[in-house]
Amino acid sequence: MQQNRIVTQQKLLNEKGLLANPGYATEPLFDYDRELIAASKWRIKEWDYYAALTRDYGVAFVISDLGYSALISVVFLDFQKKAIQKKTLLQWFPFGRLKLPKSSLEGDVHFHKKGVDLSFVRTPEQRVITAHIQDFLPEQDFHAELILEDLKDESLVIATPWAHKPKAFYYNQKINCMPTEGVVKIGNARYVFSKKTAFSVLDWGRGVWTYKNTWYWGSLSGIVNGKRFGMNLGYGFGDTTQATENMVFYEGKAHKLDQVSFTIQEPDFLKPWKFHDNEGRLQMTMKPLIDREDTMNLGIIKNLGHQVFGKFSGTVLLDDGSKIDFQDVIGFAEKITNHY
Repeated sequence: MQQNRIVTQQKLLNEKGLLANPGYATEPLFDYDRELIAASKWRIKEWDYYAALTRDYGVAFVISDLGYSALISVVFLDFQKKAIQKKTLLQWFPFGRLKLPKSSLEGDVHFHKKGVDLSFVRTPEQRVITAHIQDFLPEQDFHAELILEDLKDESLVIATPWAHKPKAFYYNQKINCMPTEGVVKIGNARYVFSKKTAFSVLDWGRGVWTYKNTWYWGSLSGIVNGKRFGMNLGYGFGDTTQATENMVFYEGKAHKLDQVSFTIQEPDFLKPWKFHDNEGRLQMTMKPLIDREDTMNLGIIKNLGHQVFGKFSGTVLLDDGSKIDFQDVIGFAEKITNHY
């Protein structure tokens, strides 16, 4: 498949409020303007999601404005104990009042309500996450301060439409392999993140979605051959005839894959997952550690998802034909069906 690579700065939407030039880039070259969207404010989706992982534990944060609802969540994962602890707030009818930035390059995000204080602060060289949550567990508060190094790496940036819904679009950036340091505390327990062994991914998205979608997403970040190595894989979300979400990262450089398939042994999501591409460049297996299963049914808002964290091993060919063998790189893969 011939993919459309974007190499110059340009507007995301045209004068009719529709996606102007579907494709992918390795830096955020699209100018997003919420005011130009042609669809109803009920359908606009904006979110910032971070996941910071080590071999033994990890933490994920999200602040999202989904039009008629806002979802704020903090999740702590203990891979050794196979335990998941989380705090989630659902707010109604934000319609942009969370004021998520129009660019991933600048702007801060804050949420302070109902005992949850969560901030994503952007500096020229770092992304800083701070959190305080009262009674994250019974009589145990949650504190976090994590510093993510912004190394100006190439990243996956994609803008795709939906084939039969011209007002719908998916604009997204994934930044992998950000070295991360800091501390998470839950009650008296203390979890240290060292930038030599802890890496974060940012999932930054803006768009207009159709009501029902099922997507597959995989992400991993770590060290291979003494160099930072990561991967973003995905499909099922919108029309990807002009670009796919599949990309490998090696020491800050992006290497584009075409189409990738996930093989899942449903209904047992804790059996090994397999991944391969259509060009013979990727063969990979994930050995699951923990399944973060989410089920929510609030009438018009429904979610059925399995985000499975595990260890990825396999081989991949870079754009120049170099073969990378990797073992037990921490990451996650998911299958999610949403109605909202």
